[in-house]
Amino acid sequence: MKITWVTRSFLDYRIPVFKALDEMCGHQLTVVYYKDIPPKRTQDKLKAVLGDRAIARERELRIGNRPKVDNASKANSSIRIPLSPGLIKQVMQTKPDVLVSDGFMQWTYAALVTRFLKGVPHVMCYERTKHTERNAGKLRTAYRKFVSHWIDAIDCNGVQTEEYLAEIGYPKNRLTHGHMVADVVGLSKAVAETSDDVVSTLRDMLGCKNTMILFVGQLIPRKGVKELIEAWCSFKEREESDVTLVYVGNGAQMGEIKQLITDKNIPDVVLAGAVDYDLIAPYYKAADCFIIPTLEDNWSLVVPEAMACGLPIATSKYNGCHPELVHPENGWVFDPLDKDSIVRTLQEIVKRSADLKQMGEVSREIVSHHTPERAAQSIMDACYIAINHRKKHGK
Repeated sequence: MKITWVTRSFLDYRIPVFKALDEMCGHQLTVVYYKDIPPKRTQDKLKAVLGDRAIARERELRIGNRPKVDNASKANSSIRIPLSPGLIKQVMQTKPDVLVSDGFMQWTYAALVTRFLKGVPHVMCYERTKHTERNAGKLRTAYRKFVSHWIDAIDCNGVQTEEYLAEIGYPKNRLTHGHMVADVVGLSKAVAETSDDVVSTLRDMLGCKNTMILFVGQLIPRKGVKELIEAWCSFKEREESDVTLVYVGNGAQMGEIKQLITDKNIPDVVLAGAVDYDLIAPYYKAADCFIIPTLEDNWSLVVPEAMACGLPIATSKYNGCHPELVHPENGWVFDPLDKDSIVRTLQEIVKRSADLKQMGEVSREIVSHHTPERAAQSIMDACYIAINHRKKHGK
């Protein structure tokens, strides 16, 4: 089966999925993307897997007020329509049996036009949830309902994505689940190879005497980092135990967070700054629990990464991955817009400090089932659904 995936952008976590999907379809996967966005290391990895079937395009025009790369904005807070001259022609030249696209926008227009003109079955990988799309607006929603006629099957992140698609009327019998998966093998291996001496030195440097709660991500409004700091202040006023909150990452709110810590004299917070991905394993091994207070995330990849490193998870209810990955046996789900909800969760982490290691082992077990092979199979299943739908309903 010849599959052409029009993706515009991708990161390292996609490479194992591309590799597994390529093997499943008989080494007939082609990936078309925009050369200016993925890091060179990631493009090199894709080339190593697909060779000439990794097609990097160099031209793009953008309509709207959003930059070509923007991970900080909340969903639907701006608009960007990217157009690559010649993309549709190039996609058609690959002569696919099935098309795969990412989301309703980006470069999906090429798959939609090819499906409309040539009748090629079209699978879309979709990540959004009811929460991230709560402000989508009537025009965006009407567009999605209209173009869904040229989407034969959709592979969802999880149940929260399915709930949103049900709201816009997409049929459940043409959905599969599970295309989003973190590349956790390298990170978990690096954690296993990190010595106890390295961990001890790091904890001493961070000032962690007992329980260490770790956040890894951008320090931006969308991640709820300010809400967590303010809740941490209230928590420390009530809790006298030795527990340290460590932020790994940088971003627009770094200065604001520093000032807040100083003004309120908030204890036991460490702002470690940005840490290179290749050097982050000791932080995961040193931690006792992982926390992510995001106000809006489709599927936080740091969650399965932390789980693969053996950490229990405290996550926001606005994180699309929590129904699949976070359960009472391995973590907590809280509302970051409710300070008391965060405080109660922090108190629970401290209260169950003796159980955190075992909870982390449950995390390992849960995430072990979310593999690149499983993700690739869900996409293949969607491809077969799309082909059958085309056969039944014609062009």
